Amino acid sequence: MTPAATGTDDHAPLLSTRLLTRLTIGVAMLAGLTVAISLGGRMLGERIALAGHTESDEAIDVVIGQDQIRLPANTIRFEEQRQTGRAERLDLYLTWPEMNGYSNAQRGRFNDASRPESLIFLNLSQSTMSRDMSGRLEPIYSHLFEKRAEPGPVGLTMQHLKETSGYGDEIFFTGTLSDGAPYVVRCMMPADEAQSTSADCQRDIHIGRDLSVLYRFSSRLLPQWQAMETRVRDYLGRSLIQNGRPTSTRQSR
Repeated sequence: MTPAATGTDDHAPLLSTRLLTRLTIGVAMLAGLTVAISLGGRMLGERIALAGHTESDEAIDVVIGQDQIRLPANTIRFEEQRQTGRAERLDLYLTWPEMNGYSNAQRGRFNDASRPESLIFLNLSQSTMSRDMSGRLEPIYSHLFEKRAEPGPVGLTMQHLKETSGYGDEIFFTGTLSDGAPYVVRCMMPADEAQSTSADCQRDIHIGRDLSVLYRFSSRLLPQWQAMETRVRDYLGRSLIQNGRPTSTRQSR
C-alpha cells in the first residue's frame, strides 16, 4: 500500500454525515415518543383514577316526565347521563351529610366500599304510582305487618312482615316526620354492621309535578332518618326548575 493511500485512510471520518443525520433524527424521534408516552400515560392514569367520576360542576338540565331538574355534573353517577336533554331516569350520588358531588379531595369516600355511610344514592324517574312509600303505608303495607312490632332507631318502629308478604327477609321501619306526615323505609338489615352496604335501606318519595325519587343508604344511617329526609327534599327542591327558575325548597308529599 502506498503512503498516499495510507494517509487517505487515516483521515477518513468514522461516521458519515448522512449516518450522523439519521442518528440525530432517530434520537429526536425517540425523545418525542418518550414525551408522548409520558403525557399519554399521565392522562390515562388520571382517567383511570377518575373511574367514570367527574369534578366538573357544570350545570346539566334534564327533563324527566313533566319535571325539569338542574344538577351539577359531578352529582350524576354515570357519564352517559351527563348531558342536557330529556331522559327516562337519572342516577345521583352525594356525600353525606354535606350533599356534595364528586371531588378529587373526597375520592376516597366515593371509592371505599367499607364506608357506605359516606354516600347516599338517588334514582330519579317519572312516577308510575299515584302514591309514594308514605302514601302506601295504610292501604298496602299495614296489612302486611305482623302484629308484633319493636322499637327502632331514634323514634322509628321496626315492623316485621308476614311470611306471605313476598318481601322475604326485609324489614320496614315506620315513624312520623316533624310535619306529622308518615315515614316509611324498607331495609335488608345485615347480620353484622361490618357487612353494611350503601343499598341496605331504600325509600321513595314524590317531588315536583311527577317526579319519583328513590333514595338508598346504609343501615348505619338509620338514626339520621329525619335529617336525611329533610336534606334530600330540600336539595332536590332547589334543583327543580319551573319557568326557568328554581322552585321552592318545600315540596308537596
